[in-house]
Amino acid sequence: MSRPNLTVPSDPALAPGEARCPGPSMQDILDADGDNPPAAMRVEQYNFLGNADLPFDRYHDPAFLERELEQLWPNVWQWACREEHIPEPGDRYVYDVGFHSVLVVRGADSKIRAFINSCPHRGMKFAAEGARGVRRSHIRCPFHGMSWNLDGTLREIPCRWDFPHVDEGNFGLDEIACESWGGFVFIHMGEAPPPLAEQLEVLPEHFRLWPMDDRYVALHTEKVLPANWKMAMEAFLEAFHVLETHSQAVYTAADANAQYDIFGPHVSRFMHAVGVPSPHLQQALSEASLFGKLGRDPAQLPPGASARAEHARLLRQELGAQFGVDLSAVSTSEMMDSIEYFLFPNAFFFPGINIRLCYRFRPLGVDQCLHEILVLQPLPKDGQRPPPAKPIRLDVADSYTTVPGFALAEILDQDTDNLALQRDGAKASRKGGQTLGNYQEARIRRLHLTLDEYLAR
Repeated sequence: MSRPNLTVPSDPALAPGEARCPGPSMQDILDADGDNPPAAMRVEQYNFLGNADLPFDRYHDPAFLERELEQLWPNVWQWACREEHIPEPGDRYVYDVGFHSVLVVRGADSKIRAFINSCPHRGMKFAAEGARGVRRSHIRCPFHGMSWNLDGTLREIPCRWDFPHVDEGNFGLDEIACESWGGFVFIHMGEAPPPLAEQLEVLPEHFRLWPMDDRYVALHTEKVLPANWKMAMEAFLEAFHVLETHSQAVYTAADANAQYDIFGPHVSRFMHAVGVPSPHLQQALSEASLFGKLGRDPAQLPPGASARAEHARLLRQELGAQFGVDLSAVSTSEMMDSIEYFLFPNAFFFPGINIRLCYRFRPLGVDQCLHEILVLQPLPKDGQRPPPAKPIRLDVADSYTTVPGFALAEILDQDTDNLALQRDGAKASRKGGQTLGNYQEARIRRLHLTLDEYLAR
């Protein structure tokens, strides 16, 4: 692969953050598609957020992690599970982040509630992290058998005669805020939290045409990554790394043409076109060759047809038949492209059809984190929701290629293979911090600015 020199001298007429890659923008690509993607995809919202280095000790200093665990995670809304994980009264799901642990329960009245996962008696957890699929009429401590109703009120204390000092009205479970959006259950451990809608910012408006509650969990992976949660997460906030890390994709991925939007402190987005060659490619790529790079037979491309448009047309047929849904009205970009929204502190939502993912990252100490991937598939026409896929756990050395039918396995392995080297290089650095691009890595900067706002509260 030959690459042109895309380095251009700085233009004094451009303010910081105004420079863009030569070639068609994401909006130009949508114009060329000509099939009216949703209005939300026509929005452009970028702000220059500064260009100072970000110190590396934010990733490897144990004291910084402690500050996050004390000041960030208890005081922010975060996705704990999907509603389909707890479909019936008595179903429960345990969500842990650091030393914090939350028990999400569907009550006898079908209301979803969340409690601190700690018995008021001796502090015992009611269930271990990741526990799910256990349906009971009450919440029972596995240590001494004290139990609570599904609404958190006290049910029974064995040997009640030995606890005359316990006021039953004040011995309920520690309930925390719990709200739902798009089929996701969110929890907040702080006192008097703001409404979830404030943190969601533009998501409810933008996802009106992409209802996440009309999808189900078709695949679920949990992989341990060898890096700080923020460092691992940042690899998915930009497409700048595609040229080197995913060099096989430059024939079909408009990496440097990606659009980056910052909608507020909590929500940002990129839109990264697939089926459009990278501007880093020097030689022109014929439509037939591009069709082949997309995994199709070049000879089957109709004369004069666009490889991107034809690939999208075929995907509508193939995935529509596979999912049992009608995709005929879905735009080319929605069918093919990587459209990724980030919700602070740790969640990613992809509303597309071919790339239909959700990500979540949680710290497992300073130098490790848990990366969860959910493949969210449209519900079939009959509206019957299949049970959510059981998580497939992968350790640091395990490859995504061991997951049956996971089309993105190679790309994800390439992403995660970088992390140990980046982690160790950051520790070895005498420069002391990372220098970010003003546009392509602006979402990383926004993440850290928002993090600092929480740590300063």
